[in-house]
Amino acid sequence: MNDIATHSQGEALSERQQAVLDAVLALMVEQGDQLTMTAVARRASCSKETLYKWFGDRDGLLTATVQWQASKVRADNYDRQALDAATLRKSLRDFAENWLSVITSQTSIALNRAAIGHAASGKSNLGGIVLANGRFAIGERLKPVLEAGRAAGLLDFDDAETAFRTFFGLVGRDVQIRLLLGDALDAGKAEIQRDAARATDQFLALHGRQGAVPKA
Repeated sequence: MNDIATHSQGEALSERQQAVLDAVLALMVEQGDQLTMTAVARRASCSKETLYKWFGDRDGLLTATVQWQASKVRADNYDRQALDAATLRKSLRDFAENWLSVITSQTSIALNRAAIGHAASGKSNLGGIVLANGRFAIGERLKPVLEAGRAAGLLDFDDAETAFRTFFGLVGRDVQIRLLLGDALDAGKAEIQRDAARATDQFLALHGRQGAVPKA
């Protein structure tokens, strides 16, 4: 189930390309959305020609950056034919922990702030890029896990998208909006683990088949 980040042309990213995208994220933390190809080239120690060759244009670079950040949220590998209650619980908990770790990072906060500003002003399509390659792409990674749980008789729901939105809400709660607005939340590893476990238990209480997924 693990995804490999790809750039706009669909090829796997090299380590050097990943380093460039990390440079983009670092610049966004430092400078917000005042991002230029020249600044990226300087920070990443490469030429603008190389950036255009790899990513096309600025939107292509931003798309690859969002995909790279979103690729850090992954679903566990599992055997669909042998999925049991313990494996399902662990997969959901690990996904929740992984996702919370990503959205509470300074890089994600900076990226989402920029996307919100661009969506409001029409400055660029960054809002749409983040939505398509972030929230929607992440949903497509977890929904097969939910559907496998239903097929195994462990979960009960009518629509995978609705079930995912429920899980997404239980995991995220108000964390992301508070961070985006500058609230200083405790987002350490122990707190993230507790929140992930709590959200998983709440989701299974709502959608776990009675007796199929015992409490942790």
